This record gives sequence, structure tokens and C-alpha cells, in this order.
Amino acid sequence: MGRAVTTTLAGVVVLAAAGGGWALLREAPQPATTVPPVATGTAPVTRTDVAERRQVNGTVTYDGSYTVNGAGGVVTRLPAIGATITRGHALYEVNGRKVPLMYGARPAWREFALGMTDGADVLQLERNLRALGYTGFTVDRDFDLSTYFAIRRWQHDVHLPVTGAVPLGQVVFLPRPLRVTGQDVKAGDTAGGRVLHGTSAEPIVSVQLDPTMAPTVRRGDKVIVTLPDGRTREGSVTRVGTVAVQVAGAQDPGQTQSAVPVTVRLRGKPVKALDQALVQVDITVERHRDVLTVPIVALLAQPGGVTAVVTVQGGRRQKVLVETGLFDEAAGVVEVTGVDEGAQVEVPVE
Repeated sequence: MGRAVTTTLAGVVVLAAAGGGWALLREAPQPATTVPPVATGTAPVTRTDVAERRQVNGTVTYDGSYTVNGAGGVVTRLPAIGATITRGHALYEVNGRKVPLMYGARPAWREFALGMTDGADVLQLERNLRALGYTGFTVDRDFDLSTYFAIRRWQHDVHLPVTGAVPLGQVVFLPRPLRVTGQDVKAGDTAGGRVLHGTSAEPIVSVQLDPTMAPTVRRGDKVIVTLPDGRTREGSVTRVGTVAVQVAGAQDPGQTQSAVPVTVRLRGKPVKALDQALVQVDITVERHRDVLTVPIVALLAQPGGVTAVVTVQGGRRQKVLVETGLFDEAAGVVEVTGVDEGAQVEVPVE
């Protein structure tokens, strides 16, 4: 009888110990937390154009490639690498005299002087004299006495021999300002051939485009360029190559791949970026015009893979299923059907 009591008491002690352990290990219940509601506002359903863009790599460079050739004499001074030479200023010096730059697509090929036949080169010279502020002559293809005297005034002002004639080599014609990128002679050499080379002073973005994307890109297309400092600039496509070229592979420079060269001109103020700096270019690959759109943040994913928006009218909220089209991530909108133009849809407010 006494043995049975002992066993029973021991069992009570074990249970008590077990119960005490559970009580010690059990955590106190945590108060329920509530997620604060997301602040919302509304945005209208609008009709506009949307574009799907794809991001590709680009390189900042400078438009054009130009060579300056001399016509004899000894080179006595050269411009610094990186200098930009504009109309009326010296490209270099030969025999101690400046050789000014004038603008024009036609290179000088003969002496300008009384008695020469009419020509487009005369018109080009006279346009430059007028741009430099000289008057008293008619800008045409004819080199007459009024042109002769205008040249004398210009030669006097720039400290050239005042003759009224412009011998071959006294001026250099290039289409626009020259950004000097290389010297092909040094002071003391004969200016009998290539003297300088360079580019224009206009920065552009060069893109080596995948040939599969090329058919979707047209001259005049708008693009968005992300610069190395993170700023974005608008630009437009100015040239699309018609023949694919071989370029080094992006993943393996030892391998080559086909690419279509595309040139993008930046809009707005000049870009201060290093030559050959890498940029990102958002190119439009598909565009839908005059379609209904809502902000992308208005979309709500629903069970079954469908999408909805919440319309708001007079305090009444209603979930409406919509079908989506193109996503224009740059504009932050998406093409939709299923809602009316002008309706207000719910969007989160930051």
C-alpha cells in the first residue's frame, strides 16, 4: 500500500515538472499587428501614344571625320590636341602666317582671283566673307571687283598679304568647326600633305544595333539616353546603317558579331561627357498611337492571371477587369482596354 502511494506521488512530481517546463518555455502572446492602409489617390484614364523600348549600349563620340592638308611651306605652329577651331580662326601656321578655317563642303582646289571662272567655290568663299562681317559685294558665283576689295579688307584684318587674291593653301574649307584629335606633322616639317585630323565639335552617341532590331528603328525616332552620371537626355536617330558590319562581341571581344551602326544626336544643351564614354540608350521597338492608358501602378494582379484596376466615382470604388497592351516604362503608363477615357482609377500615393 505504501509503495503504491510513493509511485503515485512520483508521477505527480514528474507531471508538475513537465508542466512547469512548458510554462517556462511558452512565450507570452504578442499583440496583433496591423498593416497601415496604403494612401491612395486617383489618376485619369488618358488617350495618348505609347512605346515599348529596349535598352542597348552606346558610346559618346564626336560626329564626322576630317583631314586638313597643307599646300607647301614650313609648319611653324600647330593647335593643341582637343582644341576646337571655328570660322575665321587659324587651323595652323605655315611660314609664320595663319591658315584660317572657313566653312564649306567643297575643298579649295584653285586660286581665287580676278578673271577666274564662276563657280560654287566662289559662292562658298563669299558666304564666309559675309558671315565674317564683310559687305559691299553680292554673294553669288561671280568673282568681281567687289569680291576683290572685300578680300583685301579681310586680308588686312587677319594680317595676311593684302593682294585681293587667295592662293591655294591660304584658307582651308571644312563643313563645320574642327575638334583637333591628332597632329600629323610637327613644327618645322613641310606642310606638303596631311597636317591635322579631327572631328566636329558636336557630341553624338554611336550604337551598334543587333540586326534583328534594325527594322524597327527609323531616322527621326526619339530615344532616351542615360549618361554616365545618371542623368537622362532626349535624343533622336539621325542615321541608320543599311549594311551590317562586324564588331567585337560584348561578352567575348575575341569573337565578332554583326551589328547595324546607328547614330543618335542629343537634344538640348551640349553634353559634357568624355569621348568614348559608355551610355545606355532606350530605343523604341514598337509604338501604338492614340490608345487608352493608365499608370502602371494602377494595375492589380488577380487570381487566374487576369488584371484589374479600381475605378473611383463619387466615393464609389469598383474593381474592373482590363486587358493590357504595350508597357511604356519611360512614361510610366500602360495601354489598356476595358475602361472609359476620363474615368478615374485608384493609384498609390507616395
